[in-house]
Amino acid sequence: MTIESFIRTLAGSFVLLSVALAHFVSPWWLLLTCFVGLNLIQSAFTGFCPPSLVLRKLKWVDENDVIHFGGRSSR
Repeated sequence: MTIESFIRTLAGSFVLLSVALAHFVSPWWLLLTCFVGLNLIQSAFTGFCPPSLVLRKLKWVDENDVIHFGGRSSR
């Protein structure tokens, strides 16, 4: 999985989770949806994306932007 598809999957999951929480718990959870949307817009303009930074710090992303969960094997 590439880092771009992971970020899209992560953002979509958070939006769906936020909508479900807003429906079942409190409408204030829609603020999470707003945060995800603003973060997507911000990352489109600046290239700064916090989840990608975390994955790179964990050394789970190789030079081709492919994610290896748990790190790359030493083969």
